[in-house]
Amino acid sequence: MSSPVSALPPQVVAFPPLPDHTQLPDKDEAIGTNTQEHPQSTLLSSSLEHVLQRLHPDGQYAIGMDVGIYYRYRHPNQFLCKAPDWIYIPVLPPMLEGQVRRSFVMWQEAIDPVLLIEYASGDSSEERDQTPETGKFWVYERVIRPAFYAIYEVTEGRVTVYELVNNRFKLVPPNDRGHFPIPPLEVELGTWQGRFLNLDLPWLRFWDAQGNLLLSGSERAEQEHQRAEQEHQRAERLAALLRSLGHDPDAVS
Repeated sequence: MSSPVSALPPQVVAFPPLPDHTQLPDKDEAIGTNTQEHPQSTLLSSSLEHVLQRLHPDGQYAIGMDVGIYYRYRHPNQFLCKAPDWIYIPVLPPMLEGQVRRSFVMWQEAIDPVLLIEYASGDSSEERDQTPETGKFWVYERVIRPAFYAIYEVTEGRVTVYELVNNRFKLVPPNDRGHFPIPPLEVELGTWQGRFLNLDLPWLRFWDAQGNLLLSGSERAEQEHQRAEQEHQRAERLAALLRSLGHDPDAVS
């Protein structure tokens, strides 16, 4: 009688760990479509500076401009990624493990964007693409799930805003000012015709809840310069008046 065959131990298959933001590409082959996009993102981010300081005194938030969001892992050589033109994510630390973020990786940490914006240079079909797994609209609605998704049609100077309601994007109607409220940021989003840097164009801008335009850093600096210049001119006029009355303005306390 033959001896029983001893059971073989089960084989343990070790899968490599999923990559983090330092191991995934931080750029792709895409080429910027026009010279407005970078100034546009700078304008949006700079004008929110004081708002974000108030909402996040601990500095725990992230803003991305053309930064990849990795949302699907298929195999070691294929990861699905979208790189929104502009995105604001609260709570998320701006640095990760002591390093500046190269990308956002959804399997590494929770990502709950409040506002995601795409600039459509063409007919906006790419930004409204609902092809499962790969279309921008489908991925943003079903996977990345920002509370608000805005499509800015650069050529038309027009913005469309969607809010995520019951797991689906729903069109947001404009208010009486023609703006779109973004309550979590306590701001409104809309378009503004004017000059920024050396371009006179329709721009995507933020306003506060009372309808006051939020200024960029350079606009705030120019406003302060003009205020200081006005104060200087008033002081000179007062000094001239005192001299005309026979008083020494330097002797007046």
